[in-house]
Amino acid sequence: MMTTLEILQRAKAAAPALSAVSTEQKNEALRAMAESLLAHTDGILEENSKDMEDAKGRLSDAMMDRLLLNEERLSGMADGIRDVCELPDPVGHVLEEIRRPNGLVIQKVTVPMGVIAVIYESRPNVTSDVSALCLKSGSACILRTGRDAFRTANAIAEALKEALALVGLTPDLIQLIQDTSRESANELMQARDYVDLLIPRGGAGLIKNCVENATVNVIQTGTGICHVYVDGSADPEMAVNIVENAKASRPSVCNAEEVCLVHRDIAEEFLPALKQRLVDDRMAAGLTPVELRLDERAMKIIPGTAAGPDDFDTEFLDYILAVGIVDSAEEAIAHIAEHSTGHSESIVTGEPETAELFLRCVDSAAVYVNASTRFTDGGEFGLGCEIGISTQKMHARGPMGLEALTTYKYIIRGDGQCR
Repeated sequence: MMTTLEILQRAKAAAPALSAVSTEQKNEALRAMAESLLAHTDGILEENSKDMEDAKGRLSDAMMDRLLLNEERLSGMADGIRDVCELPDPVGHVLEEIRRPNGLVIQKVTVPMGVIAVIYESRPNVTSDVSALCLKSGSACILRTGRDAFRTANAIAEALKEALALVGLTPDLIQLIQDTSRESANELMQARDYVDLLIPRGGAGLIKNCVENATVNVIQTGTGICHVYVDGSADPEMAVNIVENAKASRPSVCNAEEVCLVHRDIAEEFLPALKQRLVDDRMAAGLTPVELRLDERAMKIIPGTAAGPDDFDTEFLDYILAVGIVDSAEEAIAHIAEHSTGHSESIVTGEPETAELFLRCVDSAAVYVNASTRFTDGGEFGLGCEIGISTQKMHARGPMGLEALTTYKYIIRGDGQCR
């Protein structure tokens, strides 16, 4: 088993060669990676079943679903790699050209980051998504997953590395850290000589640890206390549909809704319909009901659990929804400003002016009108598979596709100029 330092060294040594690889060669490698993933379906699913068995009793049902792979999900991962083939190569674009009076021609040109490291938790698809995006954007990648998903991630990484070798590229471009202890994560955070960019994908604790302790460049991603505000002018059926999708379609992901704010003028009509859909109907269908954690005003309208002091500041990643009543769109906007993590927020409204107010004043990476927050995703945005969703404002914000994985340098051409 290679040490973390040896893995860092191999990735660093492999990265420069990608600068000379053509777009077609990269696309050929990506196609081979997709095929290899499918060719190794049985082995990958076998390893995933071992991870699932070990995780029983330790992970919630929602987190178990996030860890689970099946043929359909694996096929979707392969499709995600193929989608990256169809995207323009982000490397080598001239962003700006300046011609100076002395004859110098100065170009600002996109170039690869070099080595990109990603620390992530029990989401197997991240392994293939990151590998594909890094390859297309010209960077080597270092992957560090948690122990819950290690067997699955390792099987996926080995399949992808096999594909690289088949098309004549070094498998060292894709590296999976073999040590799942906290020490290896700390090594990555401190690897300034080897890592050009670190992206943590996981819960608030992981992201906080990276932001506070890393000496390498970090992009803050992922934590999603996402809100849906149901305005007084909203269509109640549309609102219930959007909230149901945002909360219950896949609660373990960062773009799932955690807080529903309801205007007082529609609360008497909307809240009973919401409880019927998220609690009663799901129970009748044998599905996990959503636990509604209600503020004092909502408790007077429907039964549920009284919201605690932290419920409007918690990323549940589970079948739990904090619900509160507000008196105006302005109050909803103020609540979001105080409690949001800057990921995704949505308003359901029939008033264009209120929608525009919400769009202008809510300062999150993705702001929706009459749509579910679950669309905050690289694939849904047409970016191909994503490497993460940035909740910061520097360099990249929102779903991070290929362009977010490049930097730039200045290229200056002259004919003998001296200063």
